[in-house]
Amino acid sequence: MDRLAIYLAVLSGASVAGALLIAAFTLDYYNLWAFVVCGVVGLIVAYPMGYWMSRRIKRRDPNWNHRKGRQSDGILPDPKAPEI
Repeated sequence: MDRLAIYLAVLSGASVAGALLIAAFTLDYYNLWAFVVCGVVGLIVAYPMGYWMSRRIKRRDPNWNHRKGRQSDGILPDPKAPEI
């Protein structure tokens, strides 16, 4: 997972959870379970959505070679390494 995907995952998870929470409030669900369910769904959706958006942005960039892969050492990238 690259740095762009991490940032997008945080933003998309918060956006999805917030949108679901607004929908729950609109449907008159003002209880703890509305917060819990919307937060859990936001956490579950955040990683795949951030990864997907990162790949899509990089594929559409004409100056980016998205086919060049690099082995990663783990989930968090090396801060000194170039963007993959």
